[in-house]
Amino acid sequence: MTRTALITGITGQDGSYLAELLLEKGYVVHGLIRRASTFNTERIDHLYQDPHDPQARLFLHYGDLTDGSRLSTLLERIHPDEVYNLAAQSHVRVSFDEPEFTGQTTGMGSTRLLEAIRAIDLPTRYYQASSSEMFGATPPPQNEETPFWPRSPYGAAKVYSYWMTRNYREAYGMFAVNGILFNHESPRRGETFVTRKIAVAAARIAAGKQNELFLGNLDAVRDWGYAKEYVEGMWRMLQAAEPADYVLATGAAYTVRDFLGFCFEHVGLNWQDHVVFDERYLRPTEVDALVGDASKATRELGWTAKVHTPELAQIMTEAEVRAQA
Repeated sequence: MTRTALITGITGQDGSYLAELLLEKGYVVHGLIRRASTFNTERIDHLYQDPHDPQARLFLHYGDLTDGSRLSTLLERIHPDEVYNLAAQSHVRVSFDEPEFTGQTTGMGSTRLLEAIRAIDLPTRYYQASSSEMFGATPPPQNEETPFWPRSPYGAAKVYSYWMTRNYREAYGMFAVNGILFNHESPRRGETFVTRKIAVAAARIAAGKQNELFLGNLDAVRDWGYAKEYVEGMWRMLQAAEPADYVLATGAAYTVRDFLGFCFEHVGLNWQDHVVFDERYLRPTEVDALVGDASKATRELGWTAKVHTPELAQIMTEAEVRAQA
């Protein structure tokens, strides 16, 4: 039988890759999108199907994680076999400026979705997009047993969602899992995120359309992987015999300075000639190092990251070079 999935945050980087993957696997995919006066579906436009087409398998619905009644109505109508909660206010630096909104969406949004599933007694499998930002100041390497020490409103909200997901699993027997994903990037990453910002700048400077790039902390250490691979890990978590929480990561550590080098070298430039420090991009509390240990996912799910940071930087920069041509 054809399986049905609901993806919140389907218009984001991860949502678009996950929708592709599930459609390739024969799913019927429903996506939750927020109403806006301008089109915000660019990342999934290539997947669009006329809903009047009897062969259509992708359907979009207006809704928001701040509206619990709408979530209940949609879940009851769609009756999905799998629910992937990827929606959030996901920018860490912005979460300091909008802590209450971040809590309402990134934190409470997951509770509204879990409670809607419980209230209508929906036999679905639930994936919660957790984050390496939950570990914050805890030294690496970080795995499923590492204590959380969030250093941002975003990280704190994700910790709340993580524990609510576990609580609903343990209290109500729900198949609910947390995917603790370390930084995962792609050419579909938003341009305000540092990796995409660097890749865009490298391509634009090489094309003579820009001269300077303003950045904050270059010493932050991160574990950057390829988002397209990570959505495969999300799907595998919901195919397991029993629900459990998993870290997805490459296990390799690189600094923002390293990422700059990879991107600018790809276009034949020295990043030091173009990067300018701007304290506005510093966080009130920094996260020095996030490096994941995904051995549990490898052992139990058969998932391993194949694309590491140097190759990822080249993929992203080359995509921007083509876009500037």
